[in-house]
This record gives sequence, C-alpha cells and structure tokens, in this order.
Amino acid sequence: MKLFTAENIRQIDELTIKKEPIASIDLMERAALRFFEQFCLLFDKTTPVSVICGPGNNGGDALAVAFMLLQADYTVSVYLFYTNSLSADCSLNKQKLIAAYPEKLIEQTTVFTAPQINQNETIIIDGLFGSGLSRPLSGLFLETVKWINNSECKVVAIDIPSGMFCEDNPTENQNIVQADYTFTFQFPKLSFLLPEAGSRVGEWQLLDIELDTDAVKGTLSEYFFTDKIFIKSKIKSRARFSHKGTYGHVLLIAGSKGMAGASMLASRAALRSGAGLVTLHGPECNRVICQSSVPELIYSTDKNIDLIVGFPDLKKYKTIGIGCGIGTAPETASMLEKLFTELFSPCVIDADALNIIARNKHFMDLIPEKSILTPHPKEFDRLFGVNNSTWQRIQKAREIAKRFNVIIVLKGAYTVVVNADGLCYFNSTGNAGLATAGTGDVLTGILSALLTQGYEPLDAAIFGVYLHGLAADRALNSQSGESMMAGDVIDNLGNAFNFIRTSK
Repeated sequence: MKLFTAENIRQIDELTIKKEPIASIDLMERAALRFFEQFCLLFDKTTPVSVICGPGNNGGDALAVAFMLLQADYTVSVYLFYTNSLSADCSLNKQKLIAAYPEKLIEQTTVFTAPQINQNETIIIDGLFGSGLSRPLSGLFLETVKWINNSECKVVAIDIPSGMFCEDNPTENQNIVQADYTFTFQFPKLSFLLPEAGSRVGEWQLLDIELDTDAVKGTLSEYFFTDKIFIKSKIKSRARFSHKGTYGHVLLIAGSKGMAGASMLASRAALRSGAGLVTLHGPECNRVICQSSVPELIYSTDKNIDLIVGFPDLKKYKTIGIGCGIGTAPETASMLEKLFTELFSPCVIDADALNIIARNKHFMDLIPEKSILTPHPKEFDRLFGVNNSTWQRIQKAREIAKRFNVIIVLKGAYTVVVNADGLCYFNSTGNAGLATAGTGDVLTGILSALLTQGYEPLDAAIFGVYLHGLAADRALNSQSGESMMAGDVIDNLGNAFNFIRTSK
C-alpha cells in the first residue's frame, strides 16, 4: 500500500474533486459520515460528546460530525476555536449547524476558556487541526490542546491528532493531542509509524472515503506499507526434487567469549528460515556450546580462542552474515576489513560489525553493493551522525543507501527498509515483545537465509522483516509481550511461513 505525504494527499483530494466531480463540501460530508459511522460503532448515545473544532477543513469535518451526532440524538456540545477567518467549507458547516442547533455552538476567538464537561465521562472529538498544519501550535490553539490532554477524557481524533505534522515531528514537539483513537481518512499518515508522534495516535483505523482510484494510482510515492498480499506474492515454493544444496549455504561469522548466545540465535533462525546449510564461524571457546545446542549447524573454529580474527575460504558459501556478538576488538576489526575486500556478493551486516564500521568509516566503501545493513537508531547515528527525529534519520538513510548502493533496515516499531533507489518500505508486523535481547540476531539469521535461497536483496529485506515481525505476532498466542524471548520468535517462524502461504 502506498503511503503519502501531506502534499500528496492534498493533490489526491483535488484530483478527486475535479474528476468525480464532487464539491469539496460534499467530499467533507462523505468523510464526516464515515467518521460518524465508525464513532457510533464504538460509543453509544449514553455517553456525552464534546466536539472541538478548529478554523480549517478539519474543523469543518468536526462540525459536520457534530451535526450528524445531534441528528442521531447524541448529547453533544460543540466548541469552535479560531482567531481570524474560517475556511470556506468550515464556514458553511458552521452556518448549517447554527441553523438547526443554534444553542449547541460555543465560539472562542481570543482567550481560552475551558469547556464545561464531566471529566472521565465525556468523549472528546478532536477536530482542531488536520493534515494541513504547517507550523507548531501557539496561543489559543496550544491552550486548547493542553486542556484536551489534561481532561482525562477519552479522545477520538479526526484524521490526525491536532498539533501533529504528517511527516517530521522532532522530539521537542510535544504539543500534540494525545488520542485514544484516530480515525484517519484513506491512508495512514507517515507520522503514525514514527516513534516521536506515533504514540500520540492511539488505536488508528482507516476510513475509506472513496478518493479517486486513478488519482491514487497515478500519484507517485516513495513510501509504502508492506501488507500480506505483497509478501505472499514474493514467497518462493520449495520443489519436491530439491536437496540441501538447492537452498544455499550460509556462513555466519558470529560470537565471541561470553556471546555464544548471539551466534546460536542467528544460526537457529537461519536454519528455521530455509537455508540448506548453515556454517557458524566463531572462536574455539564457543564451539562445544553451539554444537551441543544447535546440532544442525556446521561449526568452523577460528584460530583465536576468544575472538574472531579470521574466516574460512569463502568460495563454498553463497551468503555471509556478520556481526552478531563479535565484539569490536582491533583484531576483529582487521578481520572485517579483510573480509570486505574478498566479498563480491551481498552480505548481511549487523550489530558489532556496524559498530566497527562506525569507528572505521572508510569500511563503507568496501561493502559489497546490495548488502543489507540492519542498524537500530543508536547504531545508525553512530555510523552516520546524530538525527533529531526518525523522519530525519530516514531521509539520511535514503542518501546513504543511494551513495553506497546498499539496503538499510532501520529497526523499530514499524521497521523501514530503505532501498538504494530511495524507496522506503514500512513493515506492518511485530509487537513490543521484540524489544528484548537477541531479536536482532534472529533477524540477521532470517535475512541471511533468504539471501542464500536466491531472494533478491530488496525482497529478502522486506520479506525477512515482515516474517520476523509476524513470527513475533504468532508467538503472542503462547506468550505475552513481557515474557517473549528471541527464541520464541524462532520457534514461530514455521507458523509464520504457513500463515503467509494459507492466508487470503
């Protein structure tokens, strides 16, 4: 599914109005009706409702919703906040409401006065500002947002919580409505998927307002939301007359003294993700632990007892995954530099390998093209400089991916795969149970296994991230977010594969 910037959405609205054709006020009415229908499914008429309206088209949506709720016999109070003029459609809906329910509308244009509501008993509908917001809130509008957030009422936002920008919300911008629900029109906003503002959205639901299909298809986007339909189209079948050699041989260079677990998790994940053969190269101190715990893997012993300072002949391996638990010792850094000079096919680079590169920036020039780098935010910032927001980090990742012709997997709640062509793919699976040690090692194993089976690097990254998150989602059938461990994700990989193949 395409994701769009605020400017893209404005253009699609305009094309819909022009091509359908439909008046902008009627498109607003359609959006308000969808919101009203969803609201009525969640809240009955016994709950009083306060509708907070602003001066623009989001305020116009809110006024239309208020009118519909009043007609449906909900107990509604309506507050319109503005300091100058109203948008044309907002003004039309204001007049419509006054004509039918003149006593219901309270207007505030100068000093903020708190609406009189029953705390904890009233539902607030936030229609103060929508996706067209271009600057931080101040004055009357800022006071309104602060009042909403301090009200202790359930809040339902129309399209987007007021004060939130559709893309970049730097950490210091905290003047955003804290919604419990957000009913958003046609597309999720990009900011919903980013941590600086995503926590303000609450539970979000898409409402189809029938924007013109050709306008949506014809509007180019650099951002996508990965769904199971796309993933199902990418999954490979396994032939009856195949053998372990058919599905590739992975070399994982992982582990150091005290970090055997990282290498075992990556190895188990690679095996569970379909690799025909998995060789783990690590120090002698981990050999017995790993082979006892994962008998299916082949262990290649480094000449150093505690660290990895070398690697085996690379000719028999189709894919290399490196970084899990290797540490950042100078000898290991020298090994990594030598490895990159001998690699000519895409590899998977994670964890300590990324930390070594952060200390030796020239290593980036040695990385094979189409390789997959999997940093979490701190690792990314160590590599490429500190960013003020996730949106800025994504934009920098696009620059880096293009410059070095690599794929960057920015890990997070909605992990985003950034391709060298600048396209970004946000993942739709996963849960907070993944916020635990070892899940990154599992992802490295999955990505390495998919690469060695012949998936194109971009497909391997998108599919691997989706599979990783889906396995975590399936793990919730027997675990909780608190109790989940990295091994639970591995144990549910088979379940996840089957779910993708059999889902409609």
